[in-house]
Amino acid sequence: MSTIVLETTIDAPIHRVFDLARSIDLHEYTASHTNEKAIAGRTKGLINQYEMVTWQAKHLGIKQRLTSVISKMEGPYFFEDVMVKGPFKKIQHKHFFWIKNGKTIMKDVFEFSAPFGCIGALIDRLYLKKYLEQFLLNRNIQIKDFAEHDNKWMQVLNIY
Repeated sequence: MSTIVLETTIDAPIHRVFDLARSIDLHEYTASHTNEKAIAGRTKGLINQYEMVTWQAKHLGIKQRLTSVISKMEGPYFFEDVMVKGPFKKIQHKHFFWIKNGKTIMKDVFEFSAPFGCIGALIDRLYLKKYLEQFLLNRNIQIKDFAEHDNKWMQVLNIY
């Protein structure tokens, strides 16, 4: 199993950052380079506890589907999504939020196990962990950008 831990400091209220992190619409936008689309379950708006979403995307040149559920949520401080069906043996993504010096800290703890036994472990070590870390880092940079600019976050969260 591999673990990726990222922390992002965002100059925006905790509720805004929490909502942007669970926005299906923003996720599609931040993953547009993989043509990621929500195709089943919650496909728009804010995902909530016990709701599922099925994503379809092209990663590493392969069209894939992954279904996850929001297994735990304690807004606006924490939520967890867990893969229930997909190409990995396991994915568990914990999202933590807290306030420090007037800013919101967003922390991701992303744990995953690649499929295919020893071959999967080798691919993970050589490439997969770096690929997923860059994917998450890009997403966090965009969440920060949206959260810190009124004209962006208001459109995503449909607040006018």
